[in-house]
Amino acid sequence: MKTIVFRGAMLAAAPAALLAAGAAHAGAFYLQEQSVRAAGRAFSGEVADQGAASLWWNPAAIGGMTGGDGALGVSAILPKGKVSNTNTLIRRPTNAAPVAVGGDQVSKDPINNGYLPSGAIAYGITPQIALGLAVTSPYSFTTNYDSTSWARYTADKTNLRTFDIQPSIAFAPNENISLGVALNAEHSKASLSNFLPNISALQPDGHQTLKGDGWDFGWTAGAQFKSGPVTLGASYKSSIKHVLKGEVITAGLLGPLVGQNGTINTKATFRTPWQATVGGRFKATEQLTLNAQVVRFGWNKFDDIRLGAPLNVAIPENYGNTWSYAGGVDYAMSPKWTLRGGVQYDQSPTKNTQRDARVPDGDRWNFAVGTSYDVTPGFTIDAAANYIDVKNASIDRLTAAYAGTAVQTPIIVNGELRKASVLVFALGGRLRF
Repeated sequence: MKTIVFRGAMLAAAPAALLAAGAAHAGAFYLQEQSVRAAGRAFSGEVADQGAASLWWNPAAIGGMTGGDGALGVSAILPKGKVSNTNTLIRRPTNAAPVAVGGDQVSKDPINNGYLPSGAIAYGITPQIALGLAVTSPYSFTTNYDSTSWARYTADKTNLRTFDIQPSIAFAPNENISLGVALNAEHSKASLSNFLPNISALQPDGHQTLKGDGWDFGWTAGAQFKSGPVTLGASYKSSIKHVLKGEVITAGLLGPLVGQNGTINTKATFRTPWQATVGGRFKATEQLTLNAQVVRFGWNKFDDIRLGAPLNVAIPENYGNTWSYAGGVDYAMSPKWTLRGGVQYDQSPTKNTQRDARVPDGDRWNFAVGTSYDVTPGFTIDAAANYIDVKNASIDRLTAAYAGTAVQTPIIVNGELRKASVLVFALGGRLRF
């Protein structure tokens, strides 16, 4: 009985909480702010640009370089939005029919503000071979719903931090071609929680928390081709299978559920999406460079979250593959000063009827401006600002606490993400040595 009830309890906790970024700055739980220069043109030419700042997108970006190159930046990410209840219902064993879930009907700004650092360094060992290292945080966020929120049974507090260490090597057989490969060593640490309904509405809610962490590995490969004013780039970043080892802590259950309070050691397994990126840069004049980039995200890899023994259950997520399209410009106002801008359209992998309050995600438009200034011949300051408009989206995933038992408690979620947007301000520098 204990294992069965815990299985149901996990279903009550929107399991995508392990990863969800909500109304953030790229589709679902991916953070793309890995370069200030890139943010200034809406991430429109990174796979085809050169230097350490583009290593996350393409390890071939450092091929053929001489000397050293480093980039360091930080992005302030300021999301806004409302997660509103429309008609969410709950049916406890003591109710003959579903009733309103109650609680605060609007949760304002549940996605916390955050600061995302990133950095990379590279050095040309020979005219043909260069080594590089990028340190990023591609999947990180924090959400915080009040204990009185209408969404409390599917979302409470969530904290995810990932750190990706990407050593890279690039080989340039000639001045036109560069090839690169990289290892992605990624550490993830997650803590997510939700409230659990007791059998009677007169009883206070129980509570459940899942914690875990682990190291896992993937890879990236890419190429660039340069001819005259044109540079083309392509790369592939693999999906990473993450295994988080941790525990499930349950407290506050009463009556016939009281025996389920306690701690169970377990693990959660999930996959991040693969990324296939192509793009190009065209130097139209001595001052103007045009950029374009298309990314295909393999979100179908995030099809479920598997919980290990003693729970032994797979929770479906059913994310769909998506596209991201971006275009932008760099304009050299002077030999030292460059302006840039861009627009990006990014699809959400979440689907109607399967979206919950912990993942209030929608398609988005990203409008960007940026600038660079060469303080010295070897040091450049970069700055960027982004406004991201997120489309309203339904929150309508059916779930159940204690599924498959005599006390099964369906929760019929019916809400909406409204007026969501994100401001991102980034500042950084690049050093050549």
